[in-house]
Amino acid sequence: MSGRVIEVRGLRKAYGDVEAVRGIDLQVDRGEVFALLGPNGAGKTTTVEILEGYRDRSGGDVGVLGYDPATRTLELRRRVGIVLQSTGIDVFLTVRETVQQYAGFFPAPRDVDEVIDLVGLSEKRDTRVNKLSGGQQRRLDVAVALAGDPELLFLDEPTTGFDPSARRTAWEIVKSLTAIGKTVFLTTHFMDEAQYLADRVAVIARGSIVAEGSPSTLAGRDRMLARIVFRVGEGAEVPELGQVERPDGDLEIAVSDPTETLHRLTGWALEHGVDFERFEVSRPSLEDVYLEITGVEEEAE
Repeated sequence: MSGRVIEVRGLRKAYGDVEAVRGIDLQVDRGEVFALLGPNGAGKTTTVEILEGYRDRSGGDVGVLGYDPATRTLELRRRVGIVLQSTGIDVFLTVRETVQQYAGFFPAPRDVDEVIDLVGLSEKRDTRVNKLSGGQQRRLDVAVALAGDPELLFLDEPTTGFDPSARRTAWEIVKSLTAIGKTVFLTTHFMDEAQYLADRVAVIARGSIVAEGSPSTLAGRDRMLARIVFRVGEGAEVPELGQVERPDGDLEIAVSDPTETLHRLTGWALEHGVDFERFEVSRPSLEDVYLEITGVEEEAE
């Protein structure tokens, strides 16, 4: 497993008669950000907790950094960092005292000040935890997970409750982790987060992996039709390009390759002096694909 950090084959987990995870396969390579997506109740949390060693499995083979997490070996725990949705950090310690405390649990920790700098808390190193903002406390959670200099980092919904600015800052922190050789296993409900951060994503639904690939190619996203949506002023006679009128009055054209259609449409507008009141070109987003894959289950949940 020199280049493979996580390898899962036929993973199953049952709670009585309910099979929460139904024989899934996963691989995560060293140095990548891998995102596991799925609605509540799909088996996502169960899968991650098995990988972390906090939950036993019913069947299948699991390897994390070459170890079976079910053995809960100390050597594996020394090489893994975990950022949970909520933590129990002592709020009366300073940022530096907190990171130093957790670093002391490991035989070869990362330099405390270096970790604090990495998560962007340099100016807050002497501030007590209860004086930090929510976003700053989340950065401290990441610092605690990095204190032992882990090879693999599990991030569980890392930006829940963040404002847009704080989310962007957190994303850059995650990007910086892969730059120093870390592997990140991410769970998130934010599709833009997965789009920005992940090298590969897998979607779990009803206990099974239903799609896997890069954010741009997941479930054939790169082969889906592009949409050209536009609106022109009254009286303009648009050439026939396969457009349909939408309920809001906009015109929409769906094509596999929009280049030629765009050329014809904009050429017509220039030739006739027509201004577009609206003009938009897009392909289905990762969120569109995700909802198409899991929409039935999300509604059921």
